[in-house]
Amino acid sequence: MKNFIIFLFLMFVPCLCLSQMKTGTFSGLEILQKETPKPTIIHLYTDWCSVCKIESFQLNKSKDLVKMINDNFYFINFEAEKTKDKIHFQGKEFNYLPNGNSGIHELALALSKNKKQPVYPLWIILDSKQNLVYYHEGEFKPEMMKQKLLEISAL
Repeated sequence: MKNFIIFLFLMFVPCLCLSQMKTGTFSGLEILQKETPKPTIIHLYTDWCSVCKIESFQLNKSKDLVKMINDNFYFINFEAEKTKDKIHFQGKEFNYLPNGNSGIHELALALSKNKKQPVYPLWIILDSKQNLVYYHEGEFKPEMMKQKLLEISAL
């Protein structure tokens, strides 16, 4: 019984320390934007990117930043090299491009300024009309993100 209690404690400690980011999908975004227009944050990452993992942990640790994003933005976490679904976004269709054992999604290339190989992590912020308002390649520290999101919210 003692081991079971310790196991439960260890399973729930991370839940108490980290906030939950509400994530959406590209397919649901169009519907949400019609109901309640909000700016959109698109986070492109890969599972092999160590900076992406550290950044995700730091972001979820910042409760006030998570609350700001959940309340004022739509958030899409997009795994650029593993997502194989066909995606419709801004009136266009995007597919996964396989390349041997790996590949990349066309949408990741379309969103990136570097059309051959995006830099990860990649942060794209669109206004409620889906126009680009901010583009950030590489690590986006929570303090800097919070400041930028406050600026965007004030627009």
